[in-house]
Amino acid sequence: METSIRTLKRIVSNIEKVIIGKRYTVELVLISFMCRGHVLIEDVPGVGKTSLASALAKSLDCSFRRIQFTPDIMPSDITGFSAYNPKTGEFEYKKGVILSQVILADEINRTSPKTQSSLLEAMEEKQVTVDGKTYKMDEPFIVIATQNPIEYLGTYPLPEAQMDRFFMRLSLGYPDKGEEMKIISRFKAANPLSELKPVANGDDIVRIQKEAEQVYVDFRITEYIVNIIRNTRQDEFAALGASPRATVNLCRAAQALAMYNERDYVAPDDIIKLSEHVLAHRIVLRQEAKLKKITQRDIIERAVERTQVPVV
Repeated sequence: METSIRTLKRIVSNIEKVIIGKRYTVELVLISFMCRGHVLIEDVPGVGKTSLASALAKSLDCSFRRIQFTPDIMPSDITGFSAYNPKTGEFEYKKGVILSQVILADEINRTSPKTQSSLLEAMEEKQVTVDGKTYKMDEPFIVIATQNPIEYLGTYPLPEAQMDRFFMRLSLGYPDKGEEMKIISRFKAANPLSELKPVANGDDIVRIQKEAEQVYVDFRITEYIVNIIRNTRQDEFAALGASPRATVNLCRAAQALAMYNERDYVAPDDIIKLSEHVLAHRIVLRQEAKLKKITQRDIIERAVERTQVPVV
């Protein structure tokens, strides 16, 4: 485990050469990757969403493709398509952009629901099916999607089924004054992303993913997770609480966080720290909650407060 932890710290430090002052967010993206999960980054333009995905791919020496979603993007552009070859007299499969290891789905809510749905099979089952034939993804595989939470004109909100496929929802936020000064200093001559070198490879991540699964989870921790999830469903302001997929994902995220923090067991604090990032985007609010300005975060905080913390 020590070798894996050193690798993880090295990846984070390498990404920080490009993404300044957002270490915790970088760590959360890496924790999602450790769990074979996908990330939705909701934030305003210009805070480094694209740079973060590019820096992660470069740090891992993984194949990287960016999909700039627009209303005219078709599902076949994502999954690939079969084209007739007159020389052989047969149809040949032309790979889509999804068949890469790190995918940046930029402004995912600017494309139609039909095109958005083309990602569902790839994100859940790590494969695409075209004309009855199935094509497996190379491991490791992660989708980092972005969307602007401010602009709504010309966008298509992601349906609950799509949101539930994302392991975490994160935001980078604006840097503070000191961090913004460092950004100017580092970027005024050239983009450090162009000089970023790999510090690990895909095989390292696959090994780390398997090790994270072995982190011990006590029965009382499992019960604690389930109770928090059930409390989100029973909240009076929640039209839809967290799903069973969220239950599993919260447990896996806690295992990865424990490993990253050099522990071979999950503690209740791991659950508390990760609950908002893993659960918030899966909760649908009732209309009265919006009128009273109650957010998903409020519901999660109440669910955690109502759940007795186990002594492990």
